[in-house]
Amino acid sequence: MPMPDYIRRFLLYTASLIAMVAVCVSCGNNTSQDRDHLVFRYNEHSNISSLDPAFARNPQNIWPTNQLFNGLVQLDDSLNIQPDIAKRWDIVDTTCTLYFTLRDDVYFHKNAVFGSDSTRKVTAHDFEYSFNRLVDPKVASPGSWVMNSVEMVKAENDSVFKILLKQPFPPFLGMLGMRYFSVVPKEAVEHYGNEFRNHPVGTGPFQFKLWEENVKLVFRKNPLYFETDEAGTPLPYLEAVAITFLPDKQSEFLQFAQGKIDFISGLDNSYKDEILTTTGQLQEKYADRVNLITTPYLNTEYLGFFMGADTPEIQSRLLRQAVNYGFDRQKMITYLRNGMGIPAEHGFIPMGLPGFDYIDGYSYQPEKARVLVKQYIQETGDSKPEIVIGTNSQYLDICEYVQRELEKIGIDVTVDVMPPSTLRQMKSSGELDIFRASWVADYPDAENYLSLFYSPNFTPNGPNYTHYKNEAMDSLYRKALSITDIEERKEIYTQMDSLLVAEAPVVPLFYDMAIRFVNKDVSGLGINPQNFLFLKKVRKASK
Repeated sequence: MPMPDYIRRFLLYTASLIAMVAVCVSCGNNTSQDRDHLVFRYNEHSNISSLDPAFARNPQNIWPTNQLFNGLVQLDDSLNIQPDIAKRWDIVDTTCTLYFTLRDDVYFHKNAVFGSDSTRKVTAHDFEYSFNRLVDPKVASPGSWVMNSVEMVKAENDSVFKILLKQPFPPFLGMLGMRYFSVVPKEAVEHYGNEFRNHPVGTGPFQFKLWEENVKLVFRKNPLYFETDEAGTPLPYLEAVAITFLPDKQSEFLQFAQGKIDFISGLDNSYKDEILTTTGQLQEKYADRVNLITTPYLNTEYLGFFMGADTPEIQSRLLRQAVNYGFDRQKMITYLRNGMGIPAEHGFIPMGLPGFDYIDGYSYQPEKARVLVKQYIQETGDSKPEIVIGTNSQYLDICEYVQRELEKIGIDVTVDVMPPSTLRQMKSSGELDIFRASWVADYPDAENYLSLFYSPNFTPNGPNYTHYKNEAMDSLYRKALSITDIEERKEIYTQMDSLLVAEAPVVPLFYDMAIRFVNKDVSGLGINPQNFLFLKKVRKASK
């Protein structure tokens, strides 16, 4: 069979990219092979739309901007808040004010906007500009919502940055680790205008080199970077990062298997059985050259009921509970995910997040499900309950599994497959009685998940896609926002999660796992519950 044109073009682009990077990082008479261990390579199968952190709304944009920019704080792999450009901070609870004292050794990447091949130091005024830019309607940042709780920001002087909140919002400090809150220089933003998206100037461990959209993207080491490792060695260790854009996941896996990229993230149906056993172990032929790294991922996969629907099946708590009891989540994970996932038999808050608790959720109880269906029929007179699940092709296997299992307990199920964009639109507009969805944490606090069930957040005003409304839930949500102690908040979060289990506006399917397959010559990559990519501490062994 002839090679498809897009793969042939990709291979040519890859060859030219490797040659170009070799030229970028080579010195003296060293060969490109001698320097290959200084270049980290990965493929982005989705399109990167912008390198401007104000548009870092999805992983494909967040990953590269993580290499280019810094903020006030950062999260470690355990989601603990750590200093970044701010070396310390003070919180005045009585006035909802945060004061950040900045390091004095952080510089922007060298750029002509500062003068010929020059730079300048970052000050609190840069943070004031960057935060206010997020809410500038001319910028139209999709991250403007992160400033909803902010009343005012102000540079007290060059080294102290003040944030005044409208009201108590305990998760806010952790939110500041989001890429939206990166510091950017006003000179570069005003000079490049809309082209700042492909002429980024930041403070990060790597700096922008070149971008041929949908073909190749290259970053070089930032020699002025301020962080060091525990031994005092300047970061980063690598000389360059090279990103390619092969859109096909199976071809991406082949590139990884051939050693042409250094890691892949996630588990795709096209290669899951090739690399993993049904118990989630590496197949023997990969065990000697690939490391498998996993951790609980802050992502809950679920089915949502649109509570605004007027169909008796959706309005019946009995039937919603029957759906939750009616299929085996453990079997689903074993056979459809090769063991990569955690059955969602507790609440909506995922494992790995402060606030997750082992509350009693829905286990597989087919007899109980049948009893609930019979009760529904007796109460409504609807002798043939029918539901329709909207999904995209990526999750068709899971929805078809649920379909087969629910039909055994007396519920007829239709699976409606549609493009991802159509699913998103119809889910947001309430046109689907039941929809398959996932919620990946924007920031590491259970409030982010429970906000999906706060009634003022009905779409399109917020993320409450189910249009679930419960006065007790709303009251507990507001109460949690007034409490700064995390242990007290977790107790309230558990009450809210238990209420969701009882009311069943959603069907939690599984708590996801962050999965990385990494070539054994790579060290220091790590993994975190948000599956963000950080390359400043990565090393590659020379061959």
